[in-house]
Amino acid sequence: MLFRVMLGAGLIKLRGDSCWRDLTCLDFFFETQPMPNPLSRFFAHLPRWFHVGGVLFNHFSELLAPWFLLLGGPWRAAAGAVTAFFQATLIAGGNLSWLNYLTIALCLACFDDNILTKVLPRALTRMVPSAPDAAPRAGRRVAVQALAVVVGLLSVPPILNMLSPAQAMNASFEPFHLVNTYGAFGSIGKERFDLIFEGSNSDDPATATDWKEYPFAAAPWDPARAPVQVAPYQPHLDWQLWFAAMADVRYYPWTLNLVWKLLHNDPGTLSLFGGNPFPDHPPRYVRAVLYNYKFAKPGNPEHVYWTRDKLGLWLPPLSVDSDQLKEALRQEGWLQ
Repeated sequence: MLFRVMLGAGLIKLRGDSCWRDLTCLDFFFETQPMPNPLSRFFAHLPRWFHVGGVLFNHFSELLAPWFLLLGGPWRAAAGAVTAFFQATLIAGGNLSWLNYLTIALCLACFDDNILTKVLPRALTRMVPSAPDAAPRAGRRVAVQALAVVVGLLSVPPILNMLSPAQAMNASFEPFHLVNTYGAFGSIGKERFDLIFEGSNSDDPATATDWKEYPFAAAPWDPARAPVQVAPYQPHLDWQLWFAAMADVRYYPWTLNLVWKLLHNDPGTLSLFGGNPFPDHPPRYVRAVLYNYKFAKPGNPEHVYWTRDKLGLWLPPLSVDSDQLKEALRQEGWLQ
């Protein structure tokens, strides 16, 4: 599984975006990833040679090292160490949810007891000799062999997918989703777009000047706020809005339901944000504004972490009386 995860991620990069082939992806990745962390801006402003070296190390870790996992012995341990270190660098540079932590967990299978006893705490290793005997019994052996056969047969389509020039990044090939294909960041955005939801109590939204922004828990929002560390926790609203900002509302109709909930000060919905700018009563209008965010240079005189340019409205001002909003919610089955 670790072999498929790593090799699949490496192959989708070579096929998915030319920046992985011309070694420029890290010029953009730290800024445009879903949720940068406190060190992302530091990595983004490192010299060009560092970014080139990082892409090369990515290719080494995902395209070459996985093959040594199949050799066993010290080769497997070395490949496991390279993979774990690579995942640690990804953790240091961004909030990629639980993905990197689970991959490190898979790396544990690369190390035998002799290695683990040298790196684990003595209090833990002293417990091993007194642990119950785990010698395999006949029934367990048969079950493991049967499972191996099933997994092997189900692995054929994912392996063929990896070999295909039209490789799918993340897909399942059978209804129970037991064996899937993997791959992350086959393409890298060159610019960062973020949606900011705003509310107003004005009678006329066209002339309103009292728009207040709904703060996010983790995603970029206030240019003066430093990126936060949230991984392995994944703020789902922040994450999904990162995708929505690169498309339009037709592909993310659930954002209309989000607006409807904000227009009613729904507690569950508001708990997904970092705060509520309308604690006493809901706003009359809610809109979504599209911004282009960029990392500000460290040490800038404004003491901000981001600069942002307003690109326009992603969603126009909507109210609880909006026939357009109500009809859209009825079509999706969210409003009777």
